[in-house]
Amino acid sequence: MAEVLNPERPEKLSIVVFSGDFDKVHYALVMASAAAAIDTPVTLFFTMEGARALMRPGVDNVAAWSTQPTSSGLETGADMNDTFVERGVADFETLLSACRELGVRFMVCEMGLKALDLKRGELRPDITIEIGGVVTFLNDAHKDGAIIFI
Repeated sequence: MAEVLNPERPEKLSIVVFSGDFDKVHYALVMASAAAAIDTPVTLFFTMEGARALMRPGVDNVAAWSTQPTSSGLETGADMNDTFVERGVADFETLLSACRELGVRFMVCEMGLKALDLKRGELRPDITIEIGGVVTFLNDAHKDGAIIFI
């Protein structure tokens, strides 16, 4: 049965990705890709530990998100991602690619980068990432939109 789109849904979705927990960042990507798939503009604003998910792989070519903890603290992002794949749930890279292909806007908080002593060059080069502050994020939001904090 097909979902009927709600004409009263938000005109834009703005998601603050504050948490560095893999499962929370993963779900932010789920929400962003789903909203973009139904033609709702989306901005993902990564800050603080959430910004680590967008770091480029290390010299060992291990994705930064794979080493992030989960909210339970019992496994790593790589472990949970493998479980998702086994169960037919979209993995992190698939969701990230879907967001990119569907036109989701990726922003990383300038203050968050400074607070964690991260540099622009440490972010993934395969995603168009804008560096901006909270004012930039809020100016990007829509008065008839929704802001979600994860």
